[in-house]
Amino acid sequence: MAEKSPRGLADVVAASTSISDIDGREGRLFYRGYDIHDLAGRTSFEECVHLLQRGALPNQQQLDELRAQLAADRHIGPTTEALLPQVARSGTPMEALRTLVSSLSADDPDAADSSSEAERRKATRLVAQMPVLVARYEATRRERPVVEPDPDLGIAGMFLQQITGERPEPRAAEIFDTCLLLHADHTMNASTFTARVIAATLSDIHSAVTGAMGALRGPLHGGANEAVMNTLMSIEGDASAVDAFVRAELDAGRKLMGFGHRVYKTEDPRATHLREMSKELADITGHSRYYEFSRRMEQVVLETKGLYPNVDFFAASVYHALGIPTDLFTPVFAVSRMSGWTAHVIEQHDDNRLIRPESDYVGPRDQRWVEISQR
Repeated sequence: MAEKSPRGLADVVAASTSISDIDGREGRLFYRGYDIHDLAGRTSFEECVHLLQRGALPNQQQLDELRAQLAADRHIGPTTEALLPQVARSGTPMEALRTLVSSLSADDPDAADSSSEAERRKATRLVAQMPVLVARYEATRRERPVVEPDPDLGIAGMFLQQITGERPEPRAAEIFDTCLLLHADHTMNASTFTARVIAATLSDIHSAVTGAMGALRGPLHGGANEAVMNTLMSIEGDASAVDAFVRAELDAGRKLMGFGHRVYKTEDPRATHLREMSKELADITGHSRYYEFSRRMEQVVLETKGLYPNVDFFAASVYHALGIPTDLFTPVFAVSRMSGWTAHVIEQHDDNRLIRPESDYVGPRDQRWVEISQR
């Protein structure tokens, strides 16, 4: 019998990786050795993609080449084009996008090529296609024309332009670019683990990231940011009503999404930046309601439960201020995390071993079969 593991595989090392690392006690996150506090606000999302997928921050020539490749890879194939109208009319955004991501493999020129070079081309292509899928899905379900984005804006700016229909202010694009960087990777979270388990069977990269999309949809993972925004919008009155709301929820035994983390014992370092950006956007727009609600809720939960906000909590008010529809918050998470998922799939394939954990059987033993008439 295998040695019993902790529930949820807590603290069990499932793989070796050089992509990201967390110091949960100190509240620090690293991408390939770079502290997230050094990268946020200084490094573009495209530079982060290069770092995660290709192992190093790019020089200017490498960055220009990556941007050119991302621009060339933005188109989606006829299979996905044909599916878009169908899936946009039914199901949730994540259900639709899970199907659309899977369909991309049908028209990928490297679909049948499992070489390392092809793997990296497919990874870059998926990062380029993911924001296009979300924007095209939004336009299709709203029955409005697709906005042709300005390629000079970069991934973050182009996405905001297509979602809102207006060219974003430079600072808004910068803030969203930082959001994408902050969400790009986070060690062996549920969706990344899912992607690596699938990749470890030597399945293709599209299958791996489609599985990751399914894991991300859950409210205990990527879906938490939507739940946070819905909670904030449900509170009536001003910020003084937050205290009573929080205490009523906790007294009823209901979970407040956006607080606590399985790894961090102190504040999530990503929340530090998102809090600041939420405040800045409140000042820029003049609409501070949800920032004020968030700050008050943060204080009450810390006082009563000792829990810190995680990445999902302030991401909600930031995305709302940027004009992103609430039910697209989790798809936005996927736009960013596609860079990390694909980096992990590449790493898994480069040094593969089938992931096959044991289980702890807790059912009955020594059962004896009897005729159906005797049961």
